[in-house]
Amino acid sequence: MSLKKYNYPSVLAIAGFDGSGGAGIQADIKTISALGCYATSVLTALPIQNTTGVKSIFSIPEQTVGDQLDTILEDIFPASIKIGMVHSSKLVEIIVDKLKPYPQTPIIFDPVMVATSGHQLIEDNTIQSIIQQLFPISDVITPNLDEAAILAGMKIESIDEMRIAGKKIMKLGCKSLLLKGGHLESEELTSLYFSPNGTIESFEFPKFRTNNTHGSGCTLSSAIASYLAQKKNLPEAVRLGQEYIHKAIYHGKDVVIGKGNGPVNHFFNPQKLIKHEMDS
Repeated sequence: MSLKKYNYPSVLAIAGFDGSGGAGIQADIKTISALGCYATSVLTALPIQNTTGVKSIFSIPEQTVGDQLDTILEDIFPASIKIGMVHSSKLVEIIVDKLKPYPQTPIIFDPVMVATSGHQLIEDNTIQSIIQQLFPISDVITPNLDEAAILAGMKIESIDEMRIAGKKIMKLGCKSLLLKGGHLESEELTSLYFSPNGTIESFEFPKFRTNNTHGSGCTLSSAIASYLAQKKNLPEAVRLGQEYIHKAIYHGKDVVIGKGNGPVNHFFNPQKLIKHEMDS
């Protein structure tokens, strides 16, 4: 008699480090784990940071990043991939070269350019490489308004301007786009999802007072990737990912961790690791 065998839905996070635990690859691993998936990771950079900001950034050699990717892909192939901090053109080339052979694996790209603290985290000459090479292989891009303003080349201070900027960014070669409106001065938090078929879906959530949003973009993109690994379709994964980050912020809103922008509560409702039965 043969025994049934199972595997976990695996999510690969390609991102930078955050020693304070709220953002970057640490936020990715927490999110993926909290949503019942198995997290693997590839480190792209070593920022020296805490909740008050980024002090400096040390690069990981591009070949080392490539070797990390090869090692994970040959052993624990992911059901989905989240990409975060990619701060050099050469690194973009390495990542795209390694992932291009797997077009069926969904990729969520959070174009990390500006930290919550306002620090720029990316080299200026990398932006065009990201647009030309990473956008085409990514299933959804998840910029905040600061990042969207850089990509669209315009100020974004209203929902109408979000729509204009989103359409501009889509013309850069995105398959789909989730434009996060958390930085708008408004009573509600509004995000817009620009779908592959040209429709625009609006998501609204109530705002509440908190300093604890450090790593919220990393968390959201990893949540979307986790729901895709659970075989949700993209619109549903986008919706569920936003619900997750909204609740994670809410449940951590009154907690004091660090002296700056504190982390969200990734484990407000942790799920057990999901087991999928394997084909015999």
